[in-house]
Parts: sequence; structure tokens; C-alpha cells
Amino acid sequence: MPTPTGTTPTGPHRALLVALFGALLPLLAALLVTAPAATARTEAADAVPTATLTEVTDFGTNPSNLRMYVYVPDSVTAHPAVLVAVHWCTGSGPDMYNGTEYDTLADQYGFVVVYPSVTRSSKCFDVSSPQALKRGGGSDPVGIKSMVDWATRTYDADTGRVFATGISSGAMMTNVLLGDYPDVFAAGAAFSGVPFGCFATTDGSEWNSACAQGTITRTPQQWGDIARAAHPGYTGPRPRMQLWHGTEDDVLRYPNFGEMIKQWTNVQGVGQTPAATDTPQSGWTRTRYGGTGDRAPVEAISLQGVGHNLYANGMAARVLTFFGLDSGGPAPQPQPGACKVTATTNAWNTGLTASLTITNTSTTPINGWRLGLTLPAGQTITNGWGATYTPATGAVTATNASYNAALAPGASVSIGYQANHSGNSAAPGAFTLNGTACTAG
Repeated sequence: MPTPTGTTPTGPHRALLVALFGALLPLLAALLVTAPAATARTEAADAVPTATLTEVTDFGTNPSNLRMYVYVPDSVTAHPAVLVAVHWCTGSGPDMYNGTEYDTLADQYGFVVVYPSVTRSSKCFDVSSPQALKRGGGSDPVGIKSMVDWATRTYDADTGRVFATGISSGAMMTNVLLGDYPDVFAAGAAFSGVPFGCFATTDGSEWNSACAQGTITRTPQQWGDIARAAHPGYTGPRPRMQLWHGTEDDVLRYPNFGEMIKQWTNVQGVGQTPAATDTPQSGWTRTRYGGTGDRAPVEAISLQGVGHNLYANGMAARVLTFFGLDSGGPAPQPQPGACKVTATTNAWNTGLTASLTITNTSTTPINGWRLGLTLPAGQTITNGWGATYTPATGAVTATNASYNAALAPGASVSIGYQANHSGNSAAPGAFTLNGTACTAG
């Protein structure tokens, strides 16, 4: 029988209401807990006006006192991409905003642009100090990473579509960001830069004359190891890289272009021989490594007779094509090809041998490979064959030998190692090949 309005329910009606109220309490508590976080994100986004350059303060850890500017288009998409656009020496975030077309391209494609801005007197980014050349080490890269984190939180951005581009000092910082944070950036585009670590100094100087003059030459493996050392143990996907350089650059001389190609092809695990060469514009030579399409692992554009200040209108659109931002969809995985790894172990007392078979299951040839794997706790490699294994425990990278570096589509290579164990003699359960996750057999 219904309870009359204004009366207190009794008997079974009261018991029913008590039960219902008890059931609602957990739901109400959950709503109260989650509501503030959602409100904070909304308020942060609402505080930034659209279609205008806006400075953001208190964006997070910022050891070198960088300033942050952001451009959010009126048409910002759901889960947008984030593009970090890094200025040149003597420049600023607003200068980068005014001197490039990334804001108008953001209007067209709906992504968010972050413009870091240096406050030190030189107005150059720190690409030299030991702190800058190590993940989480401090200085400018940490502040820029905080800007990215702020943007992804505030706009619920797609963390798989975060990109960096820069000019001169900003190009050098682009190299540094991709080395320090390969798990954050999907790709980069560097205009007139130098390899990661080339500008390294230990005396506090911001300038490395030998690097600037193009006299520092290393092997691809050495350059790749320098970049990988910024984030030791990382075996995930590595960012793709687009490189631009003028043959008459008298500030960061042209040999740096070839050294960057060495570095990023090695980081990507692709060969030094271009998969494609063309002339997209008079005086330009474009080489692509590890693939022939618009989103190859490494793309390098050489501009004949052009000096240091090579950036011109229209180039930003080519950057977006390389990033995959002009299609509105996510960029592809940064590594070429697919793979399968089968692993077995044969154990005794406190030792074991492991046999691994790596198969290139893609349609793309691989010339130079690195297999990432994590040993079970208590295992230590004592020797190996078919590859070089470093380090001996934990997250291990097996690098090809000279005789088995090439893997044609469908081809396989067998490698192995001997290890001590403290009770767990299992084989690794997950693998990456040149940063791409493999199917485990």
C-alpha cells in the first residue's frame, strides 16, 4: 500500500527504503570522489582561451624556469594530438608561434600546440649538460615533459600522438627529447640540428665548437648507443625522425646531417642504405630509410645551396604528413615490420641454456636488429651466441652479429645464451624487435 505524503514509513516500507539508501551510498561516494578530478580538468581547459596564444603557469616540475605557451584551436578534437614546437637561439615561444604555421594547421586538424620558451640570457635550449642528456635528469627536457603532461591531462590528449619539432637550438632539443623520452614522443622533425649527445659538455658551457663545425664523427652503433643511454633498459618503440639540413649551413655544419642519419637509423634498427630517394622540390634530395612511404622510420631532406636558416612556409605541412597529423588519424607504430620469437630453455641445478628463434613476419626487410627481452628474476647471462647481450640481467638487449644482421621477409635467425638461475629457469615471455612488440611462440 503506498505511503501517504507527509507520513513516516513504517514496517516493510521503512525496511525497503533503508535497503535502497544503503545501496545508493557506495554510488554517491564514488561520484563525490571522482567529480573533483573531472571538474579540475574542465576548469583548466576552460581557463585557456581558444584560437590565441596563451601562457600557462604552474604546469609542473620546471627546474630551468622555462615558460610555457599553448595554442588550442576552436575546433580542437576529442583526444587531440599534441605538438611541441621548439624555438631557435635568441628566439622565444611567441617567436616560434609567429614564425611558423603550426597554429593555422592546428585550426585545420584540431591538435594542440605547445611552445616552450627559454628564460636564460642566451635564449638557447640546454642540449649540452649531463642533466639534459638523461631521462628525468633535470634542466629543460624535464620542464618540456611537464608541459606535455599538462596538455595531455587538460585536454585528455592521445598519448600515442605526441610529437616534437624545432629549428636550430630547437632542432637540437628535438633530438634530445626523442632520446630522453622515447616512450613519450611518437616522432620528431629537426630543422638544422645535430645528433643527440653531440653538443655534450661537462664544463657548464652551452656551446660545443667541434660539434657545431661538424668534426665529431662516430659510427652508427656509437651514435645509437649514446641516444639509448639516455633511458637505460628501455626496449619499447622508438620515435621516427625527420631531418632537414642545408648544404651551406655555416652554424651547425652539414656533416651533422649525415651523423644524425647514422644515429636515428641505428636507433630504429634499419640500414644505412636508403629505401627510397627522390626530389620533392628543386634543389631538395629526400632519402627514406626502413620504408618508402610518407611515414618511413627515418626521412632526411637535404637542401642544396641553403644555409642555416632553411625553414620556410610549406615545410610545416610536410612535417604533419610525416607525423600523420594531416589525416586526422593516429600515426603508425614507429618501427617497421612485425616479428615472432619462439623461446625454449634447458635447465639443470642452477644453470640453463636458452634457444631463441626470431622470425621477420613482415613484408619489410630488416638490416640490423636488436631484440629486447626481460630475464626472469634471479637469472644472469654468462655467455651467448648469435648476438651480443647487454646487460646480463633484467631488461636485456640482444644485438645482431655481423653475419646475421639481415632478415628478409619470412626469414628466421636462431640465437641463444647460457645463464645462471636461482630457481626460476623459465624463458622470457615477451619480446620486442627494434622496438616493435613480437608475437611470442
